[in-house]
Amino acid sequence: MMSFSFTVLRIGISFVIMCFVYKAAVNSLPELSPQQYFSTLQAGKASLAYFYQADSSSTSIFLEELSKAVKHLQDYGISVAKVNCIKEETSRYCGKEKDLMKAYLFRGNILLREFPTDTLFDVNAIIAHVLFALLFNEVKYITTLEDLQNIENALKGKANIAFSYVRAIGTPEHRAVMEAAFVYGNTYQFVLTTEIALLESIGLEDIQYAHLYFFHCKPVLDLTQQCRRTLMGQPLTTLNIYRFIKSLEAPLLTEVAEDPQQVSTVHLQLGLPLVFIVSRRATYEADRRTAEWVAWRLLGKAGVLLLLRDSLEVDIPQQANVALKREEGMPVEFLVLHDVDLVISHVENNMDIEETGEDEDDDVEGPDMGIQDDEVAESVSRDRKRQLPLELILELTEETFNATVMASDSVVLFYAGWQAVSMAFLHSYTDLAVKLKGASPMLLTRINCADWPDICNKQNVTEFPIVKMYKEGENPVSYGGMLGTEELLKFIQLNRISCPVNITSVREAEEYLNGQLQEDLVLYSSVSALGLFSPTMTTAKEHFTEAGKLLKGYVTTGIYSEEDVLILSNKYTATLPALLLARHREGKVESIPLANTHVQEMVQIITNALLETFPEITVENLPTYLRLQKPLLILFSDGIVNPLYPAAVLAVVKEKHLDSVIPCWLNLKNTPVGRRILQAYFDVLPPLPLLTVVNLHSGGQVFAFPSDQAITEQNLLLWLKKLESGLEHPITILPAQEWKPPLPAYNFLRMMDAAAVSQPPARKDPECRKETDVQESNKEQHEDKSAVRKEPIKMRIKNWERRNVFKAEKSFRHDNKEL
Repeated sequence: MMSFSFTVLRIGISFVIMCFVYKAAVNSLPELSPQQYFSTLQAGKASLAYFYQADSSSTSIFLEELSKAVKHLQDYGISVAKVNCIKEETSRYCGKEKDLMKAYLFRGNILLREFPTDTLFDVNAIIAHVLFALLFNEVKYITTLEDLQNIENALKGKANIAFSYVRAIGTPEHRAVMEAAFVYGNTYQFVLTTEIALLESIGLEDIQYAHLYFFHCKPVLDLTQQCRRTLMGQPLTTLNIYRFIKSLEAPLLTEVAEDPQQVSTVHLQLGLPLVFIVSRRATYEADRRTAEWVAWRLLGKAGVLLLLRDSLEVDIPQQANVALKREEGMPVEFLVLHDVDLVISHVENNMDIEETGEDEDDDVEGPDMGIQDDEVAESVSRDRKRQLPLELILELTEETFNATVMASDSVVLFYAGWQAVSMAFLHSYTDLAVKLKGASPMLLTRINCADWPDICNKQNVTEFPIVKMYKEGENPVSYGGMLGTEELLKFIQLNRISCPVNITSVREAEEYLNGQLQEDLVLYSSVSALGLFSPTMTTAKEHFTEAGKLLKGYVTTGIYSEEDVLILSNKYTATLPALLLARHREGKVESIPLANTHVQEMVQIITNALLETFPEITVENLPTYLRLQKPLLILFSDGIVNPLYPAAVLAVVKEKHLDSVIPCWLNLKNTPVGRRILQAYFDVLPPLPLLTVVNLHSGGQVFAFPSDQAITEQNLLLWLKKLESGLEHPITILPAQEWKPPLPAYNFLRMMDAAAVSQPPARKDPECRKETDVQESNKEQHEDKSAVRKEPIKMRIKNWERRNVFKAEKSFRHDNKEL
């Protein structure tokens, strides 16, 4: 038996975060009949359809470009389909030949726009036209200077303007502007023109290329004053617009009194340099005015900071009045520049911004358009235009909560409308409502704790989001699993039955173990646990009953304690009290003794039984296995793998040689993020299949099984012994990096904490909430007694405006982006 000396909590978090962030793109173009297509349309959801005849050869080029656009449009919640018009079809869209030269954009079953296919000449044109049609009310198209002036005057003191000129509709620049408008349309007013004369009228000299101006109208309170304008100097690409807008959202000028080598702001993360204007106490006011002037001149090109020399503990050259930091980790350059124009020209002439040409068809994506300190927030904000079927979920208020949960079995989602994770989970919750529509007696409800904090406080809700199930005569049951549709569906379905189920006969027990007693639940619980007890084993039965209640919603449990229990005991060679574990997929039943076993031990036994011996690692189950804090022995494959390889691993497992590691396998076709995992280990994707040991909890070492050896039981044992003896060298060591917010300047939790410290409450809240208090308040509210805590319970709900909470804004990739 091998043993590894592993400490905990150094590298595992990187593995988890990468798994949950990556999601494989789906770019297939479904082909439907007209009847099938119109049956798939959902209210509020956008869909682009192209009706064609299969024998037409003139559509191949357009269909090729449409296929390229599928995955991009799906990111914006827009479905795409090609509809085959058979000759007998009588649909108006399949009629005349001219109708077959158009694409149609629907919202629900309402036709929004017809596009002649010759205007959708490539993937950029398709995406640009579709988004332009959907954002018709958010992007103002203008043709005259008067139109621009009217919009500018109307928004003074209210909102800023992103004004763009593109040479034509459907160009790559037009697509970039539309994608930015989709993301930032709720924050800024987007204005678009294709009129060169309009640009000439506002004084722009070089008008042969597309341009974007940012009008700073929000700070302007005097209607006679013109909004300050900032021109984006880079070409109109999605990445450059992202950099430009994010840099404008940062503070114009920041004062610092620390070593500039240690200073980091959003600008460095955007690839923009930092300019430090060195100030002395005696010339502070003049230096600050200079720094502000430089900041305006370099807005969108660099970050500007005022460096207070007198407060520094580090030495800087005596004559230096400017410092330049080009990127993170590079040494700071100290300069002597006595003219503002010299500062500007030095920065502009030495800017090292990599202008990456954006090929939207590449598999590798550029940075997200909305990076901020909360990746969930940015994805939620970008996904804000997805229409959710909230009519399937009853919204509760302070007046309706009690009556609803007491009148019917209910599932309640407690969430906060301002919180990113809550809004992300709301998507999964509505997907669940669609799955359960008409198929479950459970009533799905929701309550916004930002609007009704008292109700949530009385239900002991201290974090968001949380789901609780209310049944008559029972304490509420809280859901503690993953925030996904399938996991929550499993929880609800398994809660339909009592836990443990009281089995009354040997025949019924056999049906329970065979999966026949609750046949419809086998899909949600591949393992069933049956406790066997003699009628006199009162304490053991009580412990098992309590364990069953704790596991309710996650696994089915049953209990049998009749006089003829020995029939089952003898059949399965089980010494009473005993636990029978029925694995329905394998058709096996194993017995585990329960003598002198307490509640938590029973829970742990059953929980461990749910883990597979040689599991396939997926995004959903990875956290479960990482909690065991053991190294992972991973067999990477790309589809079908030689059955001899898993057999070799299982043989070693059977001989108890792998107790110190978790043997598992990862199929790159099922979990594409595995490719990025391997690239992180090897730089270049190695030949597959490949066996590795990853010490995520001890230094981050990664070991690879020799590629020149066959994966056999004997070779695997020899290799593992070398690992144990320290004779193998790791192929790489994963960095023990600290995970910080990408943009410290927008750490909202830190802002809230600082505000709480600076503004102490006028009255003292009770330090804790006792169980007796909860029981007394039950006279007024139907409450969750099971969730009572002995620690202080305080709910900090601040109804911030959406723009202050959700700053960033890329389409919600619901499952995973990057490992």
